[in-house]
Amino acid sequence: MMSTIADVIKVFEKFAPPVLQESYDNSGLQTGDRNAIVRGALVCLDVTEAIIDEAISLDCNLVISHHPVIFGGIKKITPENSTGKILIKAISNGIAVYSCHTNADAVLQGVNGKICELLQLQNCRTLDAVKDLLIKIVTFVPEAQAEAVRNAIFEAGAGHIGQYDCCSFNTKGEGTFRALEGANPFIGTKGALHSEAEIRIETVAPAFLEAKIVSAMRSAHPYEEVAYDVYPLKNRWNGAGIGMIGELVIPQTAENFLQDVKQIFRSQSVRYAGSARMIRKVAVCGGSGNFLISKAKAAGADIFITGEMKYHDFFGAEGIILADIGHFESEQFTTDIFIALLIENFSNFAIHFTKVNSNPIKYL
Repeated sequence: MMSTIADVIKVFEKFAPPVLQESYDNSGLQTGDRNAIVRGALVCLDVTEAIIDEAISLDCNLVISHHPVIFGGIKKITPENSTGKILIKAISNGIAVYSCHTNADAVLQGVNGKICELLQLQNCRTLDAVKDLLIKIVTFVPEAQAEAVRNAIFEAGAGHIGQYDCCSFNTKGEGTFRALEGANPFIGTKGALHSEAEIRIETVAPAFLEAKIVSAMRSAHPYEEVAYDVYPLKNRWNGAGIGMIGELVIPQTAENFLQDVKQIFRSQSVRYAGSARMIRKVAVCGGSGNFLISKAKAAGADIFITGEMKYHDFFGAEGIILADIGHFESEQFTTDIFIALLIENFSNFAIHFTKVNSNPIKYL
């Protein structure tokens, strides 16, 4: 069976839900028909004319990028600007472009998780966990069916707290109801008030899974009319966020660690400020992460590594080393994540790494 662009999007958005992208971002399908059959996919960091030419030469009708080709508002698509040229060439050659940007930054196994993996950090966690994204789901189930309903809710993605799953709180109580004309009660008699020993099941979940969890709960629940509540929570959710922090297995001197970072990320130069005797706790943020400097300090990081800092940011290097390794350099391995997703889920179309270096910055 052939795969459509919609099939690919489904895999990527399960990995990095669109709700996790920043408000200024434009992740998602940039151009193309989501119902088109995928002949081949080309994976890249940035979409340039050279990338589209490469896709044409490889007979790829899908380009998957980290950075969106359409980022700000567009009032016209003409060849007078680079974005217009890219879009015209992509559309005229039947090439769809899909981008997975800050939502891929936010997930634990995304951009920053990859950086932590390359640096061989352990005990990793988000540096700035997302907020206002958790809900509490409560339902009421007869005791005999409580386990089946709990399992269905857990299977749908509820009940994850940190390194634990299947988390719930259960309270015994008594429910009452009266089945009216037209009802088909699981227990009780029409027209008669009925009391039933029930379990109140409470669990937490990310809000974007609400529909899936409620659907699973309804399917497993014995009642014709399922009573349930959904509450928004203010808790931060460590299952996603911007930046990460972890620890080196063996502490290193700052000089040796910075040399390792330069080699791992193939950076032509590493701009840094500050000092530290030894490096043990490392905070990271792919791309432009200067807004997380205070978070890195508060978390006790010895060094904060990101892809882009301004001159005045470096004056904040008090009690911490601030290191700028380059935007492209910090995110270049995002393509490895995307390729792995494609290989794991699809075997019926060609998958290609780009051979185009899209880094616009040159060094003397």
